[in-house]
Amino acid sequence: MKKYLLIGVSAFVLGAGSMAYVSQHAMAAATPKANTYRMLGLFGDVLDIVERQYVAPVDDTKLIHAALDGMLTSLDPHSSYLDPEGFDDMRDQTRGEYGGLGLEVTTEDGVVKIISPIDDTPAAKAGLKPGDYITAVNGDSVLGLSVTDAVKQMRGKPGETVTLTIAREKSDPFDVKLQREIIKQKSATAKLDGDYGVLRVSGFNEKTTDEATAAFNEIKAKNPHMKGLILDLRRNPGGLLDQAVGISDLFLEGGEIVSQRGRDPRDVERYNARPGDITNGLPMVVLIDSGTASAAEIVAGALQDRKRAAIVGLTSFGKGSVQTVIPLRGGMDGALKLTTARYYTPSGRSIQKTGIEPDLEVAATKDEAQEIANRAFGFSEASFKNALNADEGKVRKGAHTPAEAPPEGFDAKKDFQLARAEDVLKYGSVAATPKLAAPTARLASILSKSKVAEVKAPTPAKP
Repeated sequence: MKKYLLIGVSAFVLGAGSMAYVSQHAMAAATPKANTYRMLGLFGDVLDIVERQYVAPVDDTKLIHAALDGMLTSLDPHSSYLDPEGFDDMRDQTRGEYGGLGLEVTTEDGVVKIISPIDDTPAAKAGLKPGDYITAVNGDSVLGLSVTDAVKQMRGKPGETVTLTIAREKSDPFDVKLQREIIKQKSATAKLDGDYGVLRVSGFNEKTTDEATAAFNEIKAKNPHMKGLILDLRRNPGGLLDQAVGISDLFLEGGEIVSQRGRDPRDVERYNARPGDITNGLPMVVLIDSGTASAAEIVAGALQDRKRAAIVGLTSFGKGSVQTVIPLRGGMDGALKLTTARYYTPSGRSIQKTGIEPDLEVAATKDEAQEIANRAFGFSEASFKNALNADEGKVRKGAHTPAEAPPEGFDAKKDFQLARAEDVLKYGSVAATPKLAAPTARLASILSKSKVAEVKAPTPAKP
């Protein structure tokens, strides 16, 4: 029997996560070869030397846990070892109520990096952003620490404050004080915006499908003549697989939502929608961005492939893998979080590294458009050095000028991507929606000219 639980887009979760399921039984291991036994002996020899000769006394349990985590994280960014405390925390997160700051983080070159702050949490209210780096906690550096060790420094009793030192591009490092809270995450909310409904899903925990259903019914009761629905999945780092299937099922009358395929080509599991569309066929648009990941990409991919919704925004994160959480001795020794499958959209697409590309590409701000033009918004699954490969021949779209960005005179306090989603509903399709002029990528143009100049210049001699 498999129970579906939460796992992060990142190596560790302080807030939401992406998708996984828990297997109560570990897979049978292949018969070890002689060299494997020799290497295990080498591990024991190294541990013995460290115990006897290291400059200070060592904690054997801590060393072995670190070795297990290092072994798993060498496979890909999403495999790891969870100690008993970490395993308990992960199970708490799936219930949508836990203590913390409301952050999902990973590590990149030994630095803790924010995947996404969660809506209405201390981290979100403090203005922390995806791509920010955490360099210190309460003045103590976390550079070089594992995600688990760094996260432990951020934990504490609700009500206590913690100071994070943040490094952000184009800014000097700065400190942010946050107060730890018991976070009761409401993962789905809805509102009316004129004739259109906006259903915001910020993550996928055990309550998400029920919350989304209740939220939609509430706005539908307020305006029975709604003309369309916008499903906002921006900055959604993922969550429970069964809840991603549940959200997709709300808007589909049947057919495949997603499939997952393991190491054995015959090991295919398919998830299908049941009859019944909660909206009764209302036109739909899904909003995505580079923070839309994993389980959220399942929803976007299913609705796009099934021609149920137009996709507006920016190319998604590109996490197309599934992690199985395997408890060790019933969780007494923690658990393994192991990548065991890739998932595929209904048309058979694997979006690993490449992400879901929108039908109408829209940057939220001019600065964001400029960033994409310069370096393709480098924060994605493809930016991890040891990420699983994409399908053969497939690559993530490189640096380019986004199709649209806020024009001159657009009110900066308003949501441009949401406005363009409403335009798609108003005109009936992306094709029928009048297009705006592409933004000018100033720095990209300057860089291009510089490269031309470099070609014309004499090649300098090397010492």
